[in-house]
Amino acid sequence: MSTDVTDKTPAAAPPGRNGAGTGDGLLQLMLDGMRRNMRQYGMLIALGLIVALFAVWTEGDLLLPRNVSNLVLQNSYILILAIGMMLVIIAGHIDLSVGSLTAFVGSMAAVFMVRNDLPWPVAVLLCLAVGAIAGAVQGWFIAYGGLPSFIVTLAGMLTFRGLTEIFLDGQTLGPFPKGLQTTANGFLPEVGPDTNYHNLTLLLGFGLIALVVLQEVRDRRRQQEFALDVLPAKLFLLKLVALTAAILTVTLLLASYKGAPIVLLILGALLVGFGYVMRNAVIGRHIYAIGGNLPAAKLSGVRDKKVTFLVFLNMGMLAALAGLVFAARFNAASPKAGLNFELEAIAAAFIGGASMSGGVGTVLGAIIGGLVLGVLNNGMNLVGVGTDWQQVIKGLVLLAAVGFDVWNKRKVGS
Repeated sequence: MSTDVTDKTPAAAPPGRNGAGTGDGLLQLMLDGMRRNMRQYGMLIALGLIVALFAVWTEGDLLLPRNVSNLVLQNSYILILAIGMMLVIIAGHIDLSVGSLTAFVGSMAAVFMVRNDLPWPVAVLLCLAVGAIAGAVQGWFIAYGGLPSFIVTLAGMLTFRGLTEIFLDGQTLGPFPKGLQTTANGFLPEVGPDTNYHNLTLLLGFGLIALVVLQEVRDRRRQQEFALDVLPAKLFLLKLVALTAAILTVTLLLASYKGAPIVLLILGALLVGFGYVMRNAVIGRHIYAIGGNLPAAKLSGVRDKKVTFLVFLNMGMLAALAGLVFAARFNAASPKAGLNFELEAIAAAFIGGASMSGGVGTVLGAIIGGLVLGVLNNGMNLVGVGTDWQQVIKGLVLLAAVGFDVWNKRKVGS
């Protein structure tokens, strides 16, 4: 493989056909770098363009601090589901039950807290355990029973939806304790002097910028040590500037309203934790392996059944967490909760770069895909687009994302 060509070739770059010097050579290197990384950065660029489009179309209403906070709160449960769904799809499976499981866990939470007056922290732990057990049962049938994930989770979707109706007697049940409501709808507390901004949010934002820059530089050095392809230096610097600007913008918007929502910290912890697992941990590499080439993974000693079982157990826990966040946000458990959540999560994963054949995708991609859908929903609501056309547009976006994935594979293969 080649090393970082920017560090070695700019001074000796050949002139272009029109006699251009190193400037055109550097530009060509940057364009080549973008082409090689289009799969990774394509949807990130698309998200930026969608945000810019609706910011203009709504005359700036999309980027109002209050709306940005609402955007995070409104899409938090879908983003949580999208993280788990991305792992399921990378492993070469699908899960159609997460929307119904979200509703079922919400109904269990209402039974625990509203009907039986359990302390909400205890009830939360019990609900997470219920989600883990549900995911484990489905994972056992898929991994050790040899049943297709589509059929097992379709059965789970019907079962959990029926159980939700049974536990709630077909009625909405609430309200939930204040502590749980605050977790889903609350913001970080105010600390420090009055600066017209939320100080704790600013501190977290600046810390995140430093962490992201440090991680990017460290990853680049590691890739260079192993003689892997890296972005040209100028394109890498441009990437750092863009990431810093994006994080700083969001930080200032949140800090000028009520600060960072608590659920955003939960999402951040999930993103960092699962991102690390998928990049660095053995289980993460095994998930990619069984999704990319199952026979080869088996021959390499990967315990594919155990990995598949754990992937669905994890999906059940994340569905339970999403159910708790959703129920607490609306302060009630409803038999109709979670409708089409599984489709939103699957769409977010594919828009974020997952492959139908498995073995491809990132946790960050799932977040980006979820944000694309969230910004589309929010922006279209602000400009008054009807729900009928909203469905059409989201369907076309999903089709375009998968079509881009297929085209990119053919391009790389050729």
